[in-house]
Amino acid sequence: MAMNKEKNAIATSPSLLFQCFLLLTIFLAINGRTNAALPGQTEQDMKNHTGSRVRDLDGVGDEWGVVERQGNQFVVGGQPFYFNGFNTYWLLMLAVDQSTRGKVSDVFRQASSIGLTVCRTWAFNDGGWRALQKSPSVYDEDVFKAFDFVLSEARKYKIRLVLPLVNNWESYGGKAQYVRWGIASGLNLTSYDDFFSDPTVKGYYKAHVKVLLNRANTFTNITYKDDPTVFAWELMNEPRCPSDPSGDKLQEWIQEMAFHVKSIDSVHLLGTGTEGFYGPPSPGRLQLNPNTVAGQVGTDFIRNHKALGIDYASAHLYPDAWLPKSASNDYAQFATTWIQAHTDDADAALRMPVVFGEFGVSSSKAGRSNSTQRNTFIAAVYAAMLNSTKRGGSGGGCLLWQVFPEGTEYMDDGYAVVLTKAPNTSNMLALQSKRMQIFNSRCSWRCHWSCKKKNHTDHAVGLPRDEL
Repeated sequence: MAMNKEKNAIATSPSLLFQCFLLLTIFLAINGRTNAALPGQTEQDMKNHTGSRVRDLDGVGDEWGVVERQGNQFVVGGQPFYFNGFNTYWLLMLAVDQSTRGKVSDVFRQASSIGLTVCRTWAFNDGGWRALQKSPSVYDEDVFKAFDFVLSEARKYKIRLVLPLVNNWESYGGKAQYVRWGIASGLNLTSYDDFFSDPTVKGYYKAHVKVLLNRANTFTNITYKDDPTVFAWELMNEPRCPSDPSGDKLQEWIQEMAFHVKSIDSVHLLGTGTEGFYGPPSPGRLQLNPNTVAGQVGTDFIRNHKALGIDYASAHLYPDAWLPKSASNDYAQFATTWIQAHTDDADAALRMPVVFGEFGVSSSKAGRSNSTQRNTFIAAVYAAMLNSTKRGGSGGGCLLWQVFPEGTEYMDDGYAVVLTKAPNTSNMLALQSKRMQIFNSRCSWRCHWSCKKKNHTDHAVGLPRDEL
């Protein structure tokens, strides 16, 4: 519609000079290089014309535009967006209580101070304590307002959010709670994996997605599906369907739900949230799995991410939990091999970015030696990611599990990093963040890092080489 208005404006213009000006303006607008309105264009016309390009929703500016995908890289406003980030899953729960809400601001402030730009946190709490969704399509408005606060604080500190929409595990409800709701309504369900196939239960999930994405934030007045603060939605946190090792049941669910999410929100990126295991559809890659069980949980890294509507690939990394009785010095080697395999597959087989949405090894359950082990592991992860970034590859970013502010250690699952109490780890995170920022600022996406601007040194970011 906007293009018709432009043509009419050109046809009725009395001045050749003015026509030339309009043609130039149209050319620049089509190429995403201006947001100026054409004569006769309304604000809505501009939105329709620019489509999913960068939106200046509240005057923040182009640097806070929606993250998009071009080929195997993330971009914002046509410039590359490689990132370093973290997980803090509990933000919604602590934001509900005014006495703990400040911890949300604390973690964003501390993360922002060392250059972390993406956070992954739950966009769900189904049933139970402080539930967002108390029963199918029944919500607690106070909890929803708490989530509004999380989004508004993330925007304040320029941190984007990766938001899984449901859990595979029973924590905070998950697929088990959806199945229990179905049983309570009279459905004959016998497995939690019925979550992926029962039409009624799938309807519960679809309804939740619709409500969440269409929510208008009470702090910013921005609808979630329009908010650039959202980096991406994830269909599920670590989906598994072990009742069907072939992967057919989960694949059908991914395809159906990806279409559903995109029918509501075509602007934001969408991921699967999978752990990156290879399954029967990729027999030549099974040896890369950390154990034999990983190939029998109904997922397949390559197949899952070929589903229409999925914008980037997802993998996780927990060698201490996955590797069978492995010595700790194998963790770094496994991380290097795992990341290399997935970035290679994302480049060649998928042609899309890959995000390592969780990575970590436990350190807080024991003493100093485990902290050293953790830092060695983190260094290996960051080095492998940089190897992809430097060649313009698909490694888009990685998210440490997990960053806590002081005063929340009582929730530590063994993987928490309190930045103020772990200066060596904090310095490593800061160095990786600065390296990502240098890549983002010195080279355009079209350059693919082949120009002279990629000649970066650790001295340029003010930290010694041996920090990594």
